[in-house]
Amino acid sequence: MIKRNRFALVAGFSAMALSLAACSSGEESPDADSTSGGAPAASDECNVGIAMPTRSLERWINDGEGLKARLEEDGCTVDLQYADNETDQQISQLQNMIANGSNILVIASIDGTTLGPVLQTAGDADATVIAYDRLILESENVDYYATFDNYSVGTLQGEYIESELGLADGDGPYNFEPFAGSPDDNNARFFFAGAWDVLSPYVDSGQLVVPSGKAPASVDDWQSIGILGWGSDDAQAEMENRLSSFYAGGEKVDVVLSPNDSLAVGIAQALRTSGYTADDFPILTGQDGDKAAVTQILAGEQSMTVWKDTRLLGERVEEMIMSILAGEEPEVNDTETYDNGVKVVPSYLITPEVVTADDVQSKLIDSGFLQPGDVGL
Repeated sequence: MIKRNRFALVAGFSAMALSLAACSSGEESPDADSTSGGAPAASDECNVGIAMPTRSLERWINDGEGLKARLEEDGCTVDLQYADNETDQQISQLQNMIANGSNILVIASIDGTTLGPVLQTAGDADATVIAYDRLILESENVDYYATFDNYSVGTLQGEYIESELGLADGDGPYNFEPFAGSPDDNNARFFFAGAWDVLSPYVDSGQLVVPSGKAPASVDDWQSIGILGWGSDDAQAEMENRLSSFYAGGEKVDVVLSPNDSLAVGIAQALRTSGYTADDFPILTGQDGDKAAVTQILAGEQSMTVWKDTRLLGERVEEMIMSILAGEEPEVNDTETYDNGVKVVPSYLITPEVVTADDVQSKLIDSGFLQPGDVGL
């Protein structure tokens, strides 16, 4: 694969965009829900549709708006849409993007198994499809995938629990409650698999005890403890049910595996309602570096988050798009792992990292990912 000088490429493309601007129609998109603001098309050569799943999670707002801003600086026409976690709505938005001439589609899918027909339409229109952070399944019309190393996300969570509890040294038993992500999100399996491969031997040995019985028999059974739509309220309700049903005799939860921050926020609320304080909060994992979760970390109510700097993901997708427009193959670093059931999708994986209370300032604040006021600093 060809590794490109991003800034030289962007500069060259911007010059091309200026020369093409005179040929642009300058008409506003007929899609009234577009967030592109009706700006005139900067280039017919770069017309990007960005389909994000929802505005209900902080990270998707940041991802969509950040990528849109980058591409518009490059002279691209951008149609950014959010689908309220409704699959039919996302399909309709994609159909409109294709009809309006989007020659590149960046899609963070809601349900990765339902997009086959609309992606066939995209393929017939010679549009390039980049799956964004969530692999699109069962379609040959997925050209590239940009994401974080999702198995490593779970591994980092599992290894954190292993280290903090001294499991490798034989310590235990500890009361343990595992959660998994949305059953319709392919990434959720990777998150759970990474963690479970570390932790399941300790469940088998009895060092981690699951009073609720919600311990999957294997990684393949992860959906049995999944929280549909990654909902904080649903995670809270599930944790409240476990606490009232299996910890009513005064037993304490020692550790909770939460695959992301949205679930961790709901789980923490259930724990607070049940009388847990920062002094006896269980180990609680997370992912994404969301403001609410980082606030919990600083308050001693969440132990860690796996930080995926989504700005890096936006930069990578931008670079992919610039390479495609230049007629070159985008850089990838994985051509084996992500089989969508029809093909192995060429992928670029970014490495995540653990953030604890000790790291919030140096990693999240100093990098500009969060502002001090976002988390009460």
